[in-house]
Amino acid sequence: MAALDALAKACEARPGEAADAVQGVAPAYVAAPATVAEAADLMRTAAEHGLTVVPRGAGTKLHWGAPPESCDLLVDTRRLGRIVEHAAGDLVVKAEAGLALDELRGVLAGAGQQLALDLLPPGGTVGGVLATGVAGPRRLLYGSARDLLIGITVIRADGVVAHAGGKVVKNVAGYDLGKLFTGSYGTLGLIVEAAFRLHPLPSATAYVSATASDPAQALEMAQAVLHSTLVPAAIEVDGPDPITVAVLLEGVPGGVPPRAEAARSLIGGRIGESPPEWWARLPDGEVLAEVRALPTALPDLFAELPDGRARIRGSAGRGVWHAALPADGADEALTRLRRHGTAVALTAPAGARLDRWGPIPALPLMRRVKDQFDPGHRLAPGRFAGGI
Repeated sequence: MAALDALAKACEARPGEAADAVQGVAPAYVAAPATVAEAADLMRTAAEHGLTVVPRGAGTKLHWGAPPESCDLLVDTRRLGRIVEHAAGDLVVKAEAGLALDELRGVLAGAGQQLALDLLPPGGTVGGVLATGVAGPRRLLYGSARDLLIGITVIRADGVVAHAGGKVVKNVAGYDLGKLFTGSYGTLGLIVEAAFRLHPLPSATAYVSATASDPAQALEMAQAVLHSTLVPAAIEVDGPDPITVAVLLEGVPGGVPPRAEAARSLIGGRIGESPPEWWARLPDGEVLAEVRALPTALPDLFAELPDGRARIRGSAGRGVWHAALPADGADEALTRLRRHGTAVALTAPAGARLDRWGPIPALPLMRRVKDQFDPGHRLAPGRFAGGI
């Protein structure tokens, strides 16, 4: 119990339980720092005892990525749940990693502002959305988490606090830490704070939804809106059976209705105040894959899906989709999808035999970055591409 006693001197710590397991890998210890200083002490102690470390926020995406090869210490970030600073006049917010995005959204709405990220799935935290790099429908207009991130504070594997972006003049070691850590699945360090660019809340919204006869028509409809002057916040496609195209328009009360009518003249369908039921929801399936390809590849992606047992949904404007696939045949389907771009299996059943990541040309560089940030390979080992 020497390690647990040492961890308890840094912050709240306890033995791990079966309910704390990360994809079947149970941690020996669970610790919950409440301040950045405690988090730094905790990571330093973990380094001194050679413990492998996996971060956890709300746990909504803990089943994403590969199972960790080892998990001695699970770091629960939810006590790091404060808004550090909200500079409303500058449209900037700085928050701790364990803050629930729904809570942050409520505070910002009171000031007529928003962090323009759709939660996929709902219930996540600031650190979780960065660690997985997820973004929803409105990425078309506002960008993804890495686009909205302007500053980040992380704890290195050795317990050193590192800052980048925001008011900091120089990034640590010349790296853009924000971009490196977004989508890194906890393999480079522990995210403890993040600063984001905000946008005003729109005072009016409208959804225009229409059914397409086939993927080719869905592409034509999406491209018609994308290349118009309507400035949609999102263009989403869901299918097959049926194939639906939905457009979100945001703005002022006097401007949104005519833009919605113009969108309907382009794609048909109906105008509503509420989104389709599937909007900003991940499709259900045994294997969930993120597919990135040119927007014009949409018909090709539909053609690669297993007949009757798969679904694809996502941004027809940015070319980022989520595909739900049956476990049997998923590896073959991923291979086919990769003919048109990249396809990464975010989730898969335990023991599934498939190539989660596909070809990774930058893997040698990624391994060098891992070696520099985590020389002992103790942080979320094996969770990321190439076993990083």
